[in-house]
Formats: sequence, structure tokens, C-alpha cells
Amino acid sequence: MSYTERLTGAGGPDVFFGELRQNWGWLLALGIVLIILGTIGLGMTFFLTVASMVYFGVLLLIGGSFQIFHAVKATGWKSIILSVLIGILYLLAGITIINNPVAASTLLTLVLGGALIGIGIARMVMALQLRGLKSWVWPLASAILEILLGVMIVAKWPVSGLWVIGLFVAIELIMNGWSCIAIALTAKESEAWEGSPNKA
Repeated sequence: MSYTERLTGAGGPDVFFGELRQNWGWLLALGIVLIILGTIGLGMTFFLTVASMVYFGVLLLIGGSFQIFHAVKATGWKSIILSVLIGILYLLAGITIINNPVAASTLLTLVLGGALIGIGIARMVMALQLRGLKSWVWPLASAILEILLGVMIVAKWPVSGLWVIGLFVAIELIMNGWSCIAIALTAKESEAWEGSPNKA
């Protein structure tokens, strides 16, 4: 069995990567662009935060409009009034967020900070229940970091509402970019290995 078959499973690299083996350059370019955008975003987290909230508000407007349209078209449906009400609530939420994205991000950041603290506590309890295992320290460390992050966000609130969401978006872009690069390079390596006369 070749290196790439061991790497990608019994089906081999053709099954795993498909045409990506020949077009890995595009994924590599995408990864580089995402890293550049994320790095730029680290310096403008407020703009990213506002843009993310406006984008979320637009999605709510679209979702609410489709919800109401669907309810109106479904004549005779017993839940038509509730469906229209849900659509209206979507629209109101979307309009509110678009009109004041800063206030929306501030509220969402507080909820996010509280959620991180709660999730961190739950993970800490789970980690302590796994104390007999060798790797129980890693989930414990992850839980502690999550709690500290949540506490930091809540402690800096409401100022943290101006940058936290934008920071998370920037970090996500960078992490996604590195992931794309790693996959692209693995696909390139599998193509080169399969074409090598010394493959196993």
C-alpha cells in the first residue's frame, strides 16, 4: 500500500481528493487569500463586527420574507398565523440589527461570553470525570482557557462588544486559510507521490 493510500484510506487518493489532485493550486490560492484577509481583519475588528451583524440582519430579512411568503401560499394550513408571526419576528429582528449593529453586537457578545463560561464549566466537569485517562489534562486545559476567555469578554463588556465578533471572524478566516493550504499541499504531495516510480 502506498503512502497516499495509507494517508487517505484504503480507497486511495483518487477517491479522497478526486480532481483536487490536479487543481490543488486554486485551493492553495484560496487559503493564502483567506489568511491575508484574516490578517487584515485583525487590524479592523470593529469594521468586521459591524459588517458581520449587518450580514446577519440581512439573512434574517431574507429568511423572514420567505417564511411569510411560504405561509401565505400554504392556504388551509392550521399553523399559518404562527408561521406569519415567526416571519414578522424575523423581519423585525433583521431591521433592528441593521439599524443598530453596534447594539446588536454588544448584546450578542454578552451572550457569547456567558455561553463560553457555561460551556467551559461543563467541559471542566467532563474532564474531571476522565481523570483516570492519560489525556484528561487536555480537555481540562481547554475548559480553563474557555472559561478565561468568557470571563475576559464579560469583564470588558460592553466595550468587548465592539471587537470580539470581528476578532472571531478574523481568526476563523486565518484558520480556514491554513486548513485550505494544508489540504492543497497534501493533494499536491499525493499527486507527486503517485507519479513517482519509487512509490510503495
